[in-house]
Amino acid sequence: MEIRIGENIKRLRKAKNVTQEQIAEVLGISVTAVSKWERGETYPDITLLFPLAHYFGVSLDELMGYDEERVQAEIAETLEYYRSLWLTEPTKAREVIVKAYGDYPNDYLVMHYYMWNLAGDMADNDKEALLAHKEEFLAICDKILNGCTEETVRLNAWNMRAKLLHAEEKTEEALTIYREKYPNWYDTRDQKTEQLFAKDTPEFGLHLKQNMYELACFATDKKMKEIWFCTECTFEEKGKKSLDLAEALADMRKRMGNEELLLQEYVVYDCLKGYLRRFGAEGADGNAILEKKKAVVDACNELAERDTSVRAYIVKRYGCEKLS
Repeated sequence: MEIRIGENIKRLRKAKNVTQEQIAEVLGISVTAVSKWERGETYPDITLLFPLAHYFGVSLDELMGYDEERVQAEIAETLEYYRSLWLTEPTKAREVIVKAYGDYPNDYLVMHYYMWNLAGDMADNDKEALLAHKEEFLAICDKILNGCTEETVRLNAWNMRAKLLHAEEKTEEALTIYREKYPNWYDTRDQKTEQLFAKDTPEFGLHLKQNMYELACFATDKKMKEIWFCTECTFEEKGKKSLDLAEALADMRKRMGNEELLLQEYVVYDCLKGYLRRFGAEGADGNAILEKKKAVVDACNELAERDTSVRAYIVKRYGCEKLS
């Protein structure tokens, strides 16, 4: 956040039609000091802030140039930029979120993203990285849990505490956090939202379908992880199993007429693209997979234009109107 107190003093002084000399005389300081403030070379001593605000008839926030709406807009823009970078340009993303944490150290969402970036995201965390930042992470978690009202951010502070315990080989204590702080499958937000509506209403159908898409895509993602991390196969065999899964879903979609299975096909190709990049084997295979993924993306977006439930799921799950 940029401090604009010098600019504001100059603006307020001119609006009041007074000179730098008059301000200096009122405050008992030199004209040079006032001149330096207005040029942005120095800031007023903290003991002068209240007299200055009183003299101009403004609040301290206005004197300092603090605008809550503008600051929140800056934070939102910064975090959107960060999210656009973290998968494709991790080094640049780290620079952005570290600077954001320096500029807005008391914003809970900035704390959240900063902490999880240093931790290496929420999965596959490196034990040494967690322990290296243990004290800083615990301090951030305390701030979030003591002041933040956003439940998702609060839950991820508990998540970090559990991960730190696991890194310290206190796994049972970590599991206790998950048992006590997190709901089970049947008490989730989306399940309860679905149950809010009578089963013969359009609203019930809309939420039921979104839950069905989410669970199906979730299961597909888990299947891809099983293929790539839990099977004793060569790289080529894992790639073939992944493509076989996509083809099986496409075949089922055509035979049953369930176009919504396109969403699961998208998950397969999206995961596969990431795994090829992770294991350093994009090459020609990667280009072919990108072409298949693009075809599925185009089909999903076309379906979303015709099906309200698919469009609503894409917006909720991916935060955008169209897949890419």
